[in-house]
Formats: sequence, structure tokens, C-alpha cells
Amino acid sequence: MLKVKDIVKMGFKREKDGAGGMIDNMVKQMKASSGIIWNSFKELEESELETIRRDIPAPSFPIPFAKHFTASSSSLLEHDRSFFPWLDQQPPKSVVYVSFGSVAQVEEKHFMEMVHGLVDSKQLFLWVVRPGFVSGSTWLEPLPDGFPGERGRIVKWAPQQEVLGHEAIVAFWTHGGWNSTLESVCEGVPMICSPFWGDQPLDARYVSDVWKVGVYLENGWKREEITGAIRRVMTDEEMRERARVLKQKLDVSLMKGGSSYESVESLVAYVSSF
Repeated sequence: MLKVKDIVKMGFKREKDGAGGMIDNMVKQMKASSGIIWNSFKELEESELETIRRDIPAPSFPIPFAKHFTASSSSLLEHDRSFFPWLDQQPPKSVVYVSFGSVAQVEEKHFMEMVHGLVDSKQLFLWVVRPGFVSGSTWLEPLPDGFPGERGRIVKWAPQQEVLGHEAIVAFWTHGGWNSTLESVCEGVPMICSPFWGDQPLDARYVSDVWKVGVYLENGWKREEITGAIRRVMTDEEMRERARVLKQKLDVSLMKGGSSYESVESLVAYVSSF
């Protein structure tokens, strides 16, 4: 499933003090642990969870965190809610939400490709541009005059789960970090993935090739591909239906007797047994 360029982009090396060494240590600690809580749910990664259960003897408890607590409650950045009146006025399934997490950074030339890609798509958008996201800029200095205009809104930070659950949101352009990916799955929102490093290329490949609920922008920041990806996600009814079905499976798993419900019950019983 993975391509060579995905593995290269993940950036994991076997050096003792590098990311590869950190992962080796994580696996050792998991194998020695009394139990493992996974931020996921059975129906999303059933075969992968079964493989883990064969390789790691510790009890596993897949629980989708996004449905049990709000990530925004622990955010280190202040949320801007001033855009909600604008978002509330937009038609259902009309706005592309754009956010690349709390760490990623891009060069100015790539930032401008993103700007042109959004403009050329002619779609409504809500864009989270974190201060420092553009290398060499404090915040929005590179933006051309008149952008974003009435078609979009730009904020420094936003309550992501609330935004993804808004009826006006039709797609999520994301870096593909696992928290963001799962939050999007939980709300049935198709994705456009522009991964940077770590697990993100793997998550993006699952979104596009396994679950088929999004598009992987594999060739970097090219305005034509950005525009094409936005238009595809806006109009691909089969993709949107698959995203809706995944959300439905998650919702069912949370009901009494469902896999996530039972996982929480099992975890409580397991912890209480000590």
C-alpha cells in the first residue's frame, strides 16, 4: 500500500537517538505494558488491530477520543470564534475547512500556491493560519491585497471538532495528523491530505487508498492540483457517501453493545480489577 516516497517522507531512521529509536522504545514499552488504549475504533482498523493483538500480548482498548472529550479543551492556543456568524450563513456542504495543525511550517512560495489553489477553486473556505506557519513571517504578511475577500475567512486558531461538525463544512484540507484524521472521520467529512512527516503520509494513504474518503496531494504544493483536489472532493458523491458510512459505523460503535461502548466498559472493568 505504501509507496517509497511515503516512507521517505515519514522521516523515520534507525539511528539510536532518532525517531526510529524512539519508535523501537515505544514498541518495547507497549509489549511490557499492562494494557493499551488506542485512539481509534474497531470498524476503522479491524485488521490492523487484530495484527497488533497477535504481536503484543497486552489487552487493547480501541476508544475514539474525539467522541469522549473535546481536544480544544486542552489547546495551548486561544480559539477565535468570530467566524461562526459568517459560517452559520453559508449553505450546507459549501465550505472547505483548512488547517495544518499546531507544528507544521511552509515556505512562502508554497503558501502562495495554497492561496492560488483556493482562489482558483472558487469555493468558500475557512482557513486556520497559525502565527509562524509561514517561514519568515509573523502571520499574514505574504497575503496579496484583497485576499481572502468575501469567499473566505482566515483565523489564527479554531475549535476544530466544532467546525468539522458544522453543517456548512463539506471538506477538510489537512496535514493528516491522526487526531485530525479521526476527528474528520467522526464527523463524516471527506479529506484532502497534504502530509509533512511522521505518521501523516501513512494516514494520508489510508484516507485515499484504503478508506477512500479523501484525496492525497502527493506532489507537494501545486495550485492546479490543489484546485483539482478541492473540486473533486466537493463533487465526488461516492467519496462523500463512504465518509458518511464511516461516521455511521462510528456512531453505532458508541451505542450500547457497540464495539467502542464495550471497549470502554472492558477498560473500566480491567482497571477496577487491580
